[in-house]
Amino acid sequence: MQPAPLAIRTAPPLLAIALRPLPLPLLSAALTALTRSVAARHPSLFRRLGPYSTARFVLDPTDLPFVICLLPDAAKPQVALHRRAQQGDTKIAGPLAALLGLVHGAFDGDALFFSRDLVIEGNTEAALALRNAIDDAELDIGAELQALSGPFAGVMGQAISVAQARTGLCLTRPDQGEWI
Repeated sequence: MQPAPLAIRTAPPLLAIALRPLPLPLLSAALTALTRSVAARHPSLFRRLGPYSTARFVLDPTDLPFVICLLPDAAKPQVALHRRAQQGDTKIAGPLAALLGLVHGAFDGDALFFSRDLVIEGNTEAALALRNAIDDAELDIGAELQALSGPFAGVMGQAISVAQARTGLCLTRPDQGEWI
């Protein structure tokens, strides 16, 4: 893991503008499908959550126009997006770049927390369990999206590479020693 840089990028403003009018139920369904695919491909991730596998995690990408509620139940994980703040067992808030970098192992969670790029509220043990489970699984959201794309995996990979280059967001797991 790389130490967090002094300033975490924010999502491009055009991304936030483009996401604002999209129907949240459609985005929620897409993220739920992605999460269920991750559950099928990485079942240990959900087992590792232990007693927090039924916790409600509120993920707040502070530079986007919604919050994400994750119910990681291994049998049927669910994701719901909301325009307003939501209650949960734990809330993890920060710029999208920090959240994605944390998922992909590009940033150190402790450094993000102590630099205040990430704010954790509520059950910190649940947040730590989620972080450890994700670290253990070595998730790569880009690879997960490609796996869901079937015969279009190559095209999806190219689109992800272009999006990552243009936005500066960490959409794939960096190679060892690679800085974002």
